[in-house]
Amino acid sequence: MTTNSSEKVALGKQLTGPEVSDAAFALLDEQGRVAAWTQAAERLVGYSAGDVVGRSAALVLPSFGEAATMWAFVEQCRARNGWSGATAVRHRDGRVLDVILRISMLSGQDGATQWLASVTDIGVRSGDTVSASVQGSLLARAPIGVVVRDLELRCTGVNDEMESHGGISRDQRLGRRFTDACPGVESEAAEAVMRQVLQSGNTKVHEYRTWLPTSRGEERPYAVSFSCLQGADGRALGVCTISVDVAESRRARELLAILSEAGTRLGRTLDVMQTGQELADLAVPLLADFVAVDLEQSVPFCDGPPLRIGPTGERLPVFRRAGLASIHPGAPESAWVRGEPVPMGAGSPVVEVLRTGRSRLEPILDTAPGSWIDQDPVRAQKIHENGMHSVMIVPIRAQHALLGVAVFARTKEPVPFQEVDLLLAEEFVGRAAVSLDNARRYCREQTAALALQRNLLPQHLRGGTAVETASRYQPADIDRGVGGDWFDAIPLSGARVALVVGDVVGHGVNAAATMGRLRTAVHTLAGMELPPAEVLARLDDTVQRLAEADAVAPDQTPAVAGATCLYAIYDPVTRRCTMATAGHPPPAIIDPQGQVTFPDLPTGAPLGIGLGIPFEAVELELAEGSLIALYTDGLIEARDNDIEKGMQRLGTALAQPGRSLEDLCTSVMEPFQDQAACDDIALLLVRTRSFSPAQVASWTLPGDETAIRRARNLAACQLAEWGLEDLEDSTTLIVSELVTNAVRHSTGPIGLRLIQHQVLTVEVSDAGACTPRARSPRAMDEHGRGLFLVAQLSHRWGSRPVPDGKVVWAETDFARTPGTSEVALLSGP
Repeated sequence: MTTNSSEKVALGKQLTGPEVSDAAFALLDEQGRVAAWTQAAERLVGYSAGDVVGRSAALVLPSFGEAATMWAFVEQCRARNGWSGATAVRHRDGRVLDVILRISMLSGQDGATQWLASVTDIGVRSGDTVSASVQGSLLARAPIGVVVRDLELRCTGVNDEMESHGGISRDQRLGRRFTDACPGVESEAAEAVMRQVLQSGNTKVHEYRTWLPTSRGEERPYAVSFSCLQGADGRALGVCTISVDVAESRRARELLAILSEAGTRLGRTLDVMQTGQELADLAVPLLADFVAVDLEQSVPFCDGPPLRIGPTGERLPVFRRAGLASIHPGAPESAWVRGEPVPMGAGSPVVEVLRTGRSRLEPILDTAPGSWIDQDPVRAQKIHENGMHSVMIVPIRAQHALLGVAVFARTKEPVPFQEVDLLLAEEFVGRAAVSLDNARRYCREQTAALALQRNLLPQHLRGGTAVETASRYQPADIDRGVGGDWFDAIPLSGARVALVVGDVVGHGVNAAATMGRLRTAVHTLAGMELPPAEVLARLDDTVQRLAEADAVAPDQTPAVAGATCLYAIYDPVTRRCTMATAGHPPPAIIDPQGQVTFPDLPTGAPLGIGLGIPFEAVELELAEGSLIALYTDGLIEARDNDIEKGMQRLGTALAQPGRSLEDLCTSVMEPFQDQAACDDIALLLVRTRSFSPAQVASWTLPGDETAIRRARNLAACQLAEWGLEDLEDSTTLIVSELVTNAVRHSTGPIGLRLIQHQVLTVEVSDAGACTPRARSPRAMDEHGRGLFLVAQLSHRWGSRPVPDGKVVWAETDFARTPGTSEVALLSGP
């Protein structure tokens, strides 16, 4: 029921907000000719009233050119109620402006029809971050009321929406002034504003409050603009009054603002689960009362190929709940919490979405027996208990890959979802899909890099009898990715062990791959038994050659890969440790009493820099049971602490005599467990051992033929003392062949040493620099079989350079003991 009470409408303060003040208006007749113009329209497109009044709207509205009448043009409009949506207008200077266009039909006396075109520049609305179609659809949610009055302020045209705004019917308005249709002080104030507009030609915007025609409860605020309509001569023809529901308009603008920020808000993390939750939080309560985001299982776990849009077959994909938001605490609408797998029935509408890749809108949710809900008791119970009545299901797509689905539902909000809501939901989901796809790709790269790095790192450290080892590795946080840290313990001849730790500059798959190449190179160089300084020199050359090989063009300056490295060799016989560094932090050495030192090593340049400065090594004698800590800079560097404090903290954590290496590793890494690291952290702890004099026997022999027999006898007696008589035949033959070679190919004294540890090691040293190598002698050759016999009788053999010559060594496994007949066969007739 309508009323003319003066309490019905209250004209309030003048507004400066954007509700309707930024729109340009033009009055069109039934043939699409411009009947009246406004100053706002002139400011927007540059045409004055004299330029356009009486001419076709096609002058400024190119899309009107194919329409003969306004009715035909309205038929071409995409949306309902004469709404045209996003389009373009032509500026007088030739520019084309993207705008939001509304076409409102006005009914006049005697059935006359006019049309009001309101145009808003998209750039004025919300910038370029939201698509024009979405802007138009959102702004259409707040229908506008239109009244056109003549110079006497009599109503000559009104649209249907105006009745719901003021509660006054069209028949009550037509031909009458506002004060006649709605007597009162407020209507007189409104007419006073209209007269000011007619005199000045400017637009004025005010606020007024009214009750809806069906209720006298809460007041509804409206923004009303008064614009002067001008004729061809520029004189006033009348005034156009536009009213917009302020609440609906502001809600639409809030949604536009959130959409504009959605790209930033949804891209703050590379965690797919967190992005799914952000999408749900963004849509509640502005768009829906409840939102669930379910991701296909391969997305959060970065495992397996992505799901493709199309037939799903008999086996439905597995989804996992990533996002959950509700207007009700605890999201009672959901039967599954975040992280849980969400089953999908064959009759679920999600299956159709998977097959077609298109969204599904159910404005009125069908809960009748036999519907898809009836086939899913768990969901049916939640739907009935929480009063879900309207649902949208939107696929989360990245090109042809289906990342998941987002379900939007209304429970408390009584208005069903409409097409414009679906358009907005798709916009939200589309923006989230970009972030999810980026996160998914990053997650896959992260997982691949981490798997690569873990496979390249040693699975089991082998310190042999020389050292006891323990290690830790913690990758960098997710924002920085996997790096190129590595460590290793490499058994060498003579019970020695090589200890290495390194750090490739950078993060990600490339750094991990480079680390793998360097670790392989270190193993090769360690197998050549080179001293630490020589290992680093050759490794530096390797890094430079790798960089040159990776250059794209021949004349391109190779990128410096860059890596730091520390290489050390510990000898348990002498308890000496020789180490050299290439730009790497020094090790921490803790003696058995807990005294911590960081040895002052010559700082070599990082690998790959190409400075050509020789590396220098330092030799230290360590007490038995000393602790050596090799680490990368991520362990001692932090944003809030300098390196000195980091090294002090490390030393304090390690200065705990009696604790196991595993406990010490845990103690050192404890500060980094609950925080994201800025860099990879690698830690290798080594506790040294030493051999007792009873495990080592050494002699100096003359460099002549007498040394051969004496060496055999000495070895046989020592093996008997050790209780290794079973190895006498093979060992004495190895000793005989090695000493014979030393006598023939070198001068000066010959050294013989036997070491009993995990294997039996025979070492023969001489002053010769020539590296021995095995040959395949011909049948009639009298020489050349010595090293061949050594290779057959030993587990492995080799040689290494020493400052005054070389050492040729052979190792015999205790479990492999050749019999007398086998030795005789190998030694020949």
